[in-house]
Amino acid sequence: MKGRAVIISGGEFSIPERIEEDDYIIACDRGCDYASDAGVRIDIAMGDFDSIRRPLPEGIRCERFPKEKDDTDTMLAVKHALSHGFREIMIVCALGGRADHQTANLQTAVYAAKRGARTSIRSGRCCIYAMPENTAITLTRKNGFSVSLFAATDRAEGIFTEGLKYPLADGTLTNDFPLGTSNEWTSDKAVIKSGSGILLVIVAGKTEQDR
Repeated sequence: MKGRAVIISGGEFSIPERIEEDDYIIACDRGCDYASDAGVRIDIAMGDFDSIRRPLPEGIRCERFPKEKDDTDTMLAVKHALSHGFREIMIVCALGGRADHQTANLQTAVYAAKRGARTSIRSGRCCIYAMPENTAITLTRKNGFSVSLFAATDRAEGIFTEGLKYPLADGTLTNDFPLGTSNEWTSDKAVIKSGSGILLVIVAGKTEQDR
């Protein structure tokens, strides 16, 4: 299936960019409340619905799951998107809140990237890209934001970057040493290319203490 799947999760409320008309919207549990608050239509609601605060609007397609299950609600949504052929997935309202849920959402993004989906987690002050192997992204400079690279798998190899103060050329990152933290822009565009392994690229707003 062409287009983008947008998953509205249940972390801190943040829908940082406009939802396109042809986006496929999956709302997870409390994400249904968030979608209603933001005036976003829902194509399908999924989850165990143990944290939703209001009744689902009538007529919405819904898949209910037991509370005791292996998959998180967000993982259920990602698996649904992958099974329907989506290879671009954006997850929102997935950061902040409980640290265990936030970590689970990061792992879920990596799960999607391992299966070839260009996946991002976005909030107002942070965007996390989980890059599949042998792919590239171009980032537009954002003043007051840093760019960090992390290996999500044991190793991420064959990394090339352009437009950053500390470049990599056929570089290697490992998941036990944060070498790629807090890089800086040197151009209006930064290009990052991945090789083997899954690479996490985090564009994060700096705090006052960082500046």
